[in-house]
Amino acid sequence: MRADAAVPPKLPGSLEANRRLSQWLHLSPDGRVVVTPGKVEIGQGILTALAQIAADELDVAYRRVSVTAASTATSPNEGVTSGSRSVQDSGLALRHVCAAARAIHLAVVAQRSGVPVEALRVQDGTFLAPDGRAGGSYWSEARSGLLDCDAPPDVAAKPPGARRIAGTAAPRLDLPDKVFGAQRYIHDLRLPGMRFARVLRPPSRNARLVGVPDAPEGVALIVDGSFLALACDTEGAAEAAATRLAARARWEEQDSLPPAAALPDRLRAGPVESTTIISRPRSPSAAPGTTLRATFFRPYLAHGSIGLSCAIARWSGDGMLEVWSHSQNIFGLRRDLAMTLGLPVEQVTVHHREAAGCYGHNGADDVALDAALVARALPGAPVRLRWSRADELSWAPFAPAMLVEVEAETAADGRLLAWRQDIYGNGHLSRPGMAAAPSLLAASHLAAPFDVPPALNPPHAGGGGADRNGVPPYDTGGLSVQVHRWLEMPLRTSSFRALGAMANVLATESVMDELAAAAGRDPVAYRLAHLADPRARAVIEAVVAMAGPQPMEGRGEGTGRGLGYARYKGTSAWCAVIAEVEAEAQVKVRRLWLAVDAGEIVNPEGAAHQIEGGAIQAVSIALKEAVTFDARAITSNAWDTYPILRFSEVPAVDVRLMDHPDQPPLGVGECATGPTVAAIANAIHDALGVRVRNLPFTADAVAAAMG
Repeated sequence: MRADAAVPPKLPGSLEANRRLSQWLHLSPDGRVVVTPGKVEIGQGILTALAQIAADELDVAYRRVSVTAASTATSPNEGVTSGSRSVQDSGLALRHVCAAARAIHLAVVAQRSGVPVEALRVQDGTFLAPDGRAGGSYWSEARSGLLDCDAPPDVAAKPPGARRIAGTAAPRLDLPDKVFGAQRYIHDLRLPGMRFARVLRPPSRNARLVGVPDAPEGVALIVDGSFLALACDTEGAAEAAATRLAARARWEEQDSLPPAAALPDRLRAGPVESTTIISRPRSPSAAPGTTLRATFFRPYLAHGSIGLSCAIARWSGDGMLEVWSHSQNIFGLRRDLAMTLGLPVEQVTVHHREAAGCYGHNGADDVALDAALVARALPGAPVRLRWSRADELSWAPFAPAMLVEVEAETAADGRLLAWRQDIYGNGHLSRPGMAAAPSLLAASHLAAPFDVPPALNPPHAGGGGADRNGVPPYDTGGLSVQVHRWLEMPLRTSSFRALGAMANVLATESVMDELAAAAGRDPVAYRLAHLADPRARAVIEAVVAMAGPQPMEGRGEGTGRGLGYARYKGTSAWCAVIAEVEAEAQVKVRRLWLAVDAGEIVNPEGAAHQIEGGAIQAVSIALKEAVTFDARAITSNAWDTYPILRFSEVPAVDVRLMDHPDQPPLGVGECATGPTVAAIANAIHDALGVRVRNLPFTADAVAAAMG
């Protein structure tokens, strides 16, 4: 490009990389508005929020708007649906697209009618002059090609006060099907001539297939290296054949996993790749202070989705592959499928279909390759492949184990002088499309295998991975934060809800509570004394007001409250949580209060649901969850060995949204995770006087902390 060539103005969100209006929006002659985003629905309600934004900016009734599921064939490439960025990236892009579409249509009507554009208005898609005369509609211009252009940069969206649908609890587009049992999920999809498949997994990590069983009549057996699968004409036949043949396959096994008890030491010992996130010296004029040191540990975690991973694949005779998947990264999945199977990427199409969401990287991508490998062996037939519960809990990527060491120095009055935080563990990113080699499970089991690349950490500027929320939000004086990425990866790790924020916020907020106690200060006042951000202070003050004073009468022995606060990623939603716990034989969370500032709230009910769901999952993680393993294999491969929170154990949850319609929208799907875990830890201390620093907070962990 010539040095004097004009650089296009930057466009909002995902529109910057996908500038064509017709990629995002279709106006139909029958009076419908069809939105075609690249972000996917995983239960977070993004399709509803996008419909609200479109209806507002186009001045049409909400009922006219539909949102299609993403597909690599037709949708803009918006990358991964993750990081609580869907409204920020897709919503702001669509708001600009719809504002541009409205402006373009009004300009055409003004030119045709002679009515000044500023005098025209839009009423449910019809263009009206000041005297009420209609000058056409979106629907009459639907075939005119007005949207076959790049988005103009100089378009103003409506001011917050003019929005009528965004900011309201509009009905969810996806819920009616789910409530009334319509066939919406990928598990429900049936195609003519479909075959049903299962994978026979190795019995342990690094096991090698050395003996293949004979296939009974009616069973197609697919073997490629240590990848062993079967296909049948019915689901029941596939399930029965998998049970029989799994017992007959022969494998060569070896020990490959470290002793679980030694894992914290292994994380620290390395080998590691160390990265300095921030380094700021303490004030040289400050007198030496008192130093507090604390270490926190989080085990490997499984996503534990109730719905099992599932995919459908069809391999045509001319080498074209079509896949239906609940991946959160359909374009990255397409790339890794093409790379693994030796296909040009243009010959692979991935359509999104809803299934169990996980706010992270579960088995959705892996099962898509499983299905594609079976489909390649059975060209022409659509293949449906579903994982088992043991597959889900043993072979999907895990949240990496993490070790966080904090050293905080304070002056005699409790004021922070310096803070050091060292974060150890594997990377948090093995999603497809992110590494030089494919990261899909079966790619490492083939006769010509791909090496399993060590998980990466996203850049800190984009929110980071292990370092997410590793930089404390408080005025610490001197500050040093380092990440030590473990380069061995005995268990495959990738993105889990909130990434490293859970462990880092637990560490930061626990230490802040300890420092407040050491200084004889109230924990709320102590935090506020080290916080200048007015929106941070506001959510803390709001949640304290919500919870009210802790009643002393009838409080009971073993009950307590604790506070946790974080601004997710340091750039997204502000969240403060108070937890009330009861600690007897087991720790039980009785109630949670949450105050959240996420800027403009497009759908308050949907936002509250995401926050509640994140907080409840955090309770489950805090009290129950840990992946267990022996020298060869995962042992927490069923619900009795990987317990999650039951409905009877769900606490009362009270959420307050501090709406700022004049501020940019911020994601809320992950903001509650870290503060909730931290609030529970601090509540346990309030109840029992003991600091529990290792997750999960089981009776054994509490007893160990008591010494």
